[in-house]
Amino acid sequence: MFQRFLRHFLLERPGQKWTMSAWGEKLTASGEKIERRLQKAPDSERNRQVLSHIVGIELWGQSRLRVGLGEPFKEDDYDSYRPSRSRTWEQLKAEFRLVRKKSVALAEALDDNMVDQFMKVKHNRYGMITLGAWLRYLDMHANAESKRIKT
Repeated sequence: MFQRFLRHFLLERPGQKWTMSAWGEKLTASGEKIERRLQKAPDSERNRQVLSHIVGIELWGQSRLRVGLGEPFKEDDYDSYRPSRSRTWEQLKAEFRLVRKKSVALAEALDDNMVDQFMKVKHNRYGMITLGAWLRYLDMHANAESKRIKT
């Protein structure tokens, strides 16, 4: 019951407010804000751990969004997408920039292909959520987690 409440008010309802291309713009803006925070943050084990988590979730979410473009659904979790712990701070920051650009490009591709943003794809925690909710999730997750990075 609580998961349904969270899914509706944190993901689905806000996910419906924007088109796919508008989500792309929103992801671009929030990505730039996160990058500014990353530039101020020092290299530390904790910061690398948080950023690798953000990157892993974003890559995992992209695999779910690509289902809207016809790719087969893969039942997996984010661990296989998380960058190696041996990555340097500089490598992780570069990887975040690239991964976020790919999320934006994916939102634009979904829009260009007129994919129904109400198409549902499974989230391991929240169940079946719309593509719009997936874009909201990626934006919300990265924004929230990036606040754990110590500057």
